Amino acid sequence: MARLLLVLVATTMLLLAAGATAQQHGCENATFQAGRSFERCHTLPVLEASLYWTYHAANGTAEIAFRAQSNATGWVAWGINPSASGGMAGSNVFVASLGGSGAVSVLTTILKTTSPTLDNTTLSFAVPVPPTAEYAAGAYTIYVTVALPGNSTQQNTVWQAGPLSGGAIMAHLMSRPNLQSVKRQDFLSG
Repeated sequence: MARLLLVLVATTMLLLAAGATAQQHGCENATFQAGRSFERCHTLPVLEASLYWTYHAANGTAEIAFRAQSNATGWVAWGINPSASGGMAGSNVFVASLGGSGAVSVLTTILKTTSPTLDNTTLSFAVPVPPTAEYAAGAYTIYVTVALPGNSTQQNTVWQAGPLSGGAIMAHLMSRPNLQSVKRQDFLSG
C-alpha cells in the first residue's frame, strides 16, 4: 500500500510539473513554416496572439515569431518600444498584411505618435535577417530576428490588429483589448 501511495504521489508530481510547464508556455504545440522552432513562447493576454522566441546570448539577438488571429482583410503588428515609457508611441513595429496579389508583406515602421504615418523605414535597432510573414488558418505569423535594444533581455513590447480598406492599413479599434496590448517581455527567462 505504501509503495502504491509513493507511485501515486510521484505520478502526481510529474503531472503537476508538466502542467506547470504547459501553463507557462501554453502555446508549445504550434508549428511553423520550413520546420522553424522556438525555445519559448507565451500566449499573450489579448487579441488572440502568441509570441515565440529563441534568445541568443552570444550576440544579443532573438529569433521571434509573432502569431495573431485575423481575417484576410485585416493586418497584425508586433514591435518593441525601446523607450522607457513603453506604449505605442516610439515603438518600432513589423506590420503584416495581405496585398492585392495575395502575398503577405511586412512593413517596418517607427510609430512616432499615436496617430502615425506608416512609412516603410529602418528601425532604431538592428534587424539582421529581413522579416517575413505568412497567412494561414486564419492567422498571420511574422518572423523576425532582432538585436535586442541596449543588449537587454527586458523589452517593452506591443502588438495590435486592425482592418484593411482597399489594401490600405486602417486604424485599429480603441477597445479595451486593443489598448491593453503591451507587455514587458523578458527574452531570457520568459
